[in-house]
Amino acid sequence: MRHTQHALDAHANSIVFKKEPSQTPSAQYDPRVAEKVSSMLLDIEHNGLTAVRKYSLELDNYDGDLEIAASTIASSGDRLPRELRDAIDIGSERTRAFAAESRRHLADFNFETAPGVTCGVKYIPIGQVGAYLPAGRFPLTASAFMSVGVAKEAGVPHVSAATPPQPHGGPNDAVLYAAHRSGVDRAFLLGGVQALATLAFGLLDDAPANMLVGAGNAFVAEAKRQLFGRVAIDLPAGPSEVAIIADESADPEIVAADLLGQAEHGPNSPAALITTSAQLADKVSDAMDTQLETLSTADIAGAAWRDYGSILVADDRETAAAMMDDLAPEHLELLTADDDWYHDRLTNYGSVFLGAWSTVAYSDKGMAGTNHTLPTAGGAKHSAGLSVSRFVKPLTFQRVEKKATPNVADAVRVISDSEGMEAHSRTATYRLERFNASA
Repeated sequence: MRHTQHALDAHANSIVFKKEPSQTPSAQYDPRVAEKVSSMLLDIEHNGLTAVRKYSLELDNYDGDLEIAASTIASSGDRLPRELRDAIDIGSERTRAFAAESRRHLADFNFETAPGVTCGVKYIPIGQVGAYLPAGRFPLTASAFMSVGVAKEAGVPHVSAATPPQPHGGPNDAVLYAAHRSGVDRAFLLGGVQALATLAFGLLDDAPANMLVGAGNAFVAEAKRQLFGRVAIDLPAGPSEVAIIADESADPEIVAADLLGQAEHGPNSPAALITTSAQLADKVSDAMDTQLETLSTADIAGAAWRDYGSILVADDRETAAAMMDDLAPEHLELLTADDDWYHDRLTNYGSVFLGAWSTVAYSDKGMAGTNHTLPTAGGAKHSAGLSVSRFVKPLTFQRVEKKATPNVADAVRVISDSEGMEAHSRTATYRLERFNASA
């Protein structure tokens, strides 16, 4: 994981069992990707849908209709196996239920800061959101729950989605049905950079998106990074990460399975185990080798474990907790005899999974209800994951009554005069003069 060596240097009471190779290139940024994305965005901004269609044909071998018909969206579930459709229904419902409850706790309020001076907050939804729904080698079916569904529960009036065309020339029906159940308003058959640019520039929608959300490959992540400022984004996410704190009570087969479960996302997905048991470290390492022998995605998960995997053994749980806070992983699992002890102390993680019966995959697929769009690359030290709070703007207001003028205006005059900002001073002194004249 990215901060493994720093964590090791900061905490001497630990040993390296397996460490990420220092020669492995960074998984987070590729200047060649940045250059290509910049070129594409400029082309699309200048040439509009002509450039979009060019890239769609060049990159996805698709030159058909860019908007997915409402009837196709509505009927997407009919083309799925009943078992898959039912699972998507469950994930959508649970994710939206948790989002709705979260929204309920974001309450408008008023507060009197001084007699006659009232301040407050109103939570106003963002007006237009664009969601990218990946559907490459691994279609992330639950992405729509986390982006489209949560945005709708936040009160966003219009959410459009873009998803890449499949080899057969149409959308992935499971991804499309998840978007439908999540309340999507419009959907476009577009992939990659051209999809993000189309949403951001409003080339097919009635208006440009105010915010872009959703997971994707390195090109999608870079497009969001470069568009940030013009639009808001959920967060600048990199490859998926997992880290586990485990002790001698943990099942090494479960630990290994959960590490591989996230390593499967991509060959540059970091996976880390911090344990207080050298014996467990040895057993997990063996279990990883055994499971990779029969794993159908071993070409991906095995490469990630080889190049971005680590096992660290700490002398005690205090050291283990300090090291994990330094790693600040996207997904954190606690598989110990006293998970609450760690939960009470740890502060840097995207989302935490408590106990042997919890696993990241439950959240990944929307079955728990929490959001799986989370900070990576140490971003959990300063940021949280996507939630309803990201789709609403806490807009402040203030109302000053006439009677409060003496308690406000004179102090503003003093500060403004000290700064040499005479116009500011006059906005206060003119009001104070009128107040005194009417007294």
